[in-house]
Amino acid sequence: MPHMARWLHTCIALAMFAALPVAEASANDDLMRRQADPSGWSMPGGSYSAQRFSTLSEITTANAHELRAVWSFSTGVLRGHEGAPLVVDGVMYVHTPFPNVVYALDLDHEGRILWRYAPRQDASVAAVMCCDTVNRGLAYGEGKLLLAQADATLVALDAKSGAVVWTARNGDAARGETMTGAPLVVMDKVIVGIGGGEYGALGRLTAYALTDGKRLWSASSAGPDAEMLIDPTATTELGKPVGADSSLKSWEGDAWKLGGGPTWGWLSYDADLDLVYYGTGNPGTWNPLQRPGDNKWTDTIFARSASSGMARWVYQMTPHDEWDFDGVNEMILADIPVHGRQRHALVHFDRNGFAYTLDRATGKLLVAEKFDASVNWASGVDLKTGKPMRVDGFSTEKGGEDTATSGICPSALGAKNQQPAAFSPQTQLFYVPTNHTCMNYEPFHVSYTAGQPYVGATVTMTGVPDDDSLGAFVAWDAGSGKIVWSVRERFSVWSGALATAGGVVFYGTLEGYFKAVDARTGRELYRFKTPSGIVGNPITYAHNGKQYVAVLSGLGGWAGIGLAAGLSSPDDGSGAVGLNQALAGYTALGGVLTVFALP
Repeated sequence: MPHMARWLHTCIALAMFAALPVAEASANDDLMRRQADPSGWSMPGGSYSAQRFSTLSEITTANAHELRAVWSFSTGVLRGHEGAPLVVDGVMYVHTPFPNVVYALDLDHEGRILWRYAPRQDASVAAVMCCDTVNRGLAYGEGKLLLAQADATLVALDAKSGAVVWTARNGDAARGETMTGAPLVVMDKVIVGIGGGEYGALGRLTAYALTDGKRLWSASSAGPDAEMLIDPTATTELGKPVGADSSLKSWEGDAWKLGGGPTWGWLSYDADLDLVYYGTGNPGTWNPLQRPGDNKWTDTIFARSASSGMARWVYQMTPHDEWDFDGVNEMILADIPVHGRQRHALVHFDRNGFAYTLDRATGKLLVAEKFDASVNWASGVDLKTGKPMRVDGFSTEKGGEDTATSGICPSALGAKNQQPAAFSPQTQLFYVPTNHTCMNYEPFHVSYTAGQPYVGATVTMTGVPDDDSLGAFVAWDAGSGKIVWSVRERFSVWSGALATAGGVVFYGTLEGYFKAVDARTGRELYRFKTPSGIVGNPITYAHNGKQYVAVLSGLGGWAGIGLAAGLSSPDDGSGAVGLNQALAGYTALGGVLTVFALP
């Protein structure tokens, strides 16, 4: 295929696709109280630890089969509805994909609309959003809702009225910088990332003042130490100082300036350590031959001081990424036994197919094991060096440009993508929505033009050979690195998970089934067919003494982009489109919130 045609082909695939100051303490104290109150859901991950666990227990393994849909709400938007609502003080706040409408719904009156915020954004921003026009949710703090708009504008809304309190420009959409991730409020700050790795945008994490939107600090994913907020002697990887210019030395020339490492994923926070945790995405371009070196610090777990932004420790999971294995998936903080010793752990299920357990204070690597047996690009991870043990036959650069490498597992979708896992302190298990796909990957040379795709690879995705399931819902023991039980699914499981004290775990499927399963065994307890495929994340809350569970359905995201963008064709397997063909027989588009409760 000529390079121009191939570039267009890839564009189509992508287009579818320590004392605190008083003010800080008061804001943080309010959020700490709210996350401990199971009647609400005030943070994207349910709590700073991102465990997505609720202590509500009215719904149990004995009565979950009695659940009923009690009310619903249409968002009026036809693209992928990722993320989850917030519930604060008896009001539910629902967001949509682009154009990023926000609704405040009255829980006393089955979702009566209290107010609606509909931002005016240039419609052209949708064209530079990789992998659908999704948005992963809102944040709350000090009476404000925080929205990361697609056009890279951070907006603070008055939670009672919907009025705009302040705005801050976090990027330039004309250069391919967009925002899809949910912000996180920590102390007096709103912390937010940026997308655009497929457009040569350099990733960064930025903190703004919650009161007025003033920028407080910003840390790049690659480049000079000063721009990354890295101390070469104090910032460590696996216990050793990273040294001066650790990023610059791992790129050829100025390639880091187009180096990707976007930060569109999830954020978590340990208040005792004052550390915010997040992952960086793939390096740019996808063609590894154009960026020799380890490409630090893309595909990396960062632990940063929320107060100053300085990096405490880093760990790069996939040096010199040859497969688009972003590292942006959620970092779940949990105190668990690891090899017989209780640890303050960070657990991360990466797109590369390995589940990592680290000490969240020091970054020490404790466990790294495959959570999908089909993973073949690496045989394992060396715990001493932290490096993956690569399998040469699945390198995408060994054959040079214009040569495809076949049968790589997982695909660029990852063994797990952004859909967040959950953790139950009761079972000590993690509940993981996964993909089960492989790919053929062909790199080609690409030149950079601002605002145009900077990809450099053609990807064709397939199922795993001799396996008719494209996904699974997995219970994982992060202390031993083993699967405890697994539920196979026809399609990728692209919804988040929710664990509850009633011993019930909830998740959704791309066909639109909302399911409740036994947390200890995986036995199905309940299912309900929602109007569209589920790529959103379930939440639970209590209102007037009754437990409710809510989830957004609305097919889309990278797993459903072919249908969401109307770009599926029977003979096109590019990107994720080829995996969408069968979905059309099970579900249709349309954003709907569905709320469930017992009779």
